Amino acid sequence: MKKTASIALCALMSAALAGCSSTSTAADSKTDSSAASASASEAQTILIGISPDYPPYESKSADGEIVGFDPEMTEWIFNYLNENGHNYKYEFEELSFDTIISSLQAGQIDLGISGFTYDADREGIFSDSYYDSAQVIVVAEDSDITGAEDLNGKLVGAQQGATGEQAAATIEGAEVQAVSDANLMMETLKSHGMDAVVIDKAVADQYVAAGGFKIVGENLMDEENIIYSTEDHQELMDEINEAIEAFKKSDEYSTLTAKWFAEGSEDAE
Repeated sequence: MKKTASIALCALMSAALAGCSSTSTAADSKTDSSAASASASEAQTILIGISPDYPPYESKSADGEIVGFDPEMTEWIFNYLNENGHNYKYEFEELSFDTIISSLQAGQIDLGISGFTYDADREGIFSDSYYDSAQVIVVAEDSDITGAEDLNGKLVGAQQGATGEQAAATIEGAEVQAVSDANLMMETLKSHGMDAVVIDKAVADQYVAAGGFKIVGENLMDEENIIYSTEDHQELMDEINEAIEAFKKSDEYSTLTAKWFAEGSEDAE
């Protein structure tokens, strides 16, 4: 009888332990499922390098906010992506223009959105064009320089790392000085510390409209504005290209280009 009772007791304990094990496994499974669900719903953060010294693409407002065409376009693009099955959030990293390039190539940021133009010699990948651009010569309003032919032996500024630096190098006899801060470069030109500057036409238009400068001669280089990244972000870039296509067909595109790129726009910063 003792033996029979012992066997029965062992069977009862085994059943109880099995029940506990089954409950524990179910609880663990539920916890794992909840964690996976939470992980799936967590937005992926995209770090974007931007140099806010290049109006109307990007600049700082009086209260320190980054404003311009590029920030507003970026907001539209990521809203579009999130409305179409993706889950992103983004943060701007303020960097000098040339540092954006090195930070991308070092894997410290994911995208460069800062008035970039296509450059076949630059390592990385490029989005489809979102706006047409050109490199032009800007001089002080009282300058007697009329074009590239007058810049032989003259000091010409260009933003470091930008295609404007390459365009300036094509001017015969010019001494090119690369400057990391475009605002400082334009102030130097205004005070006659330089003879001319080569810069993006949309940026030049804003400075001319504000007074003290003029554009001279012909375009040195016709270009297209793009978003810049590296090969390991190809999937993200494919998604961005889809968004750019939709953006250019939207009413918002016309609104933003008129706001930021119209010559003499009072809304541009």
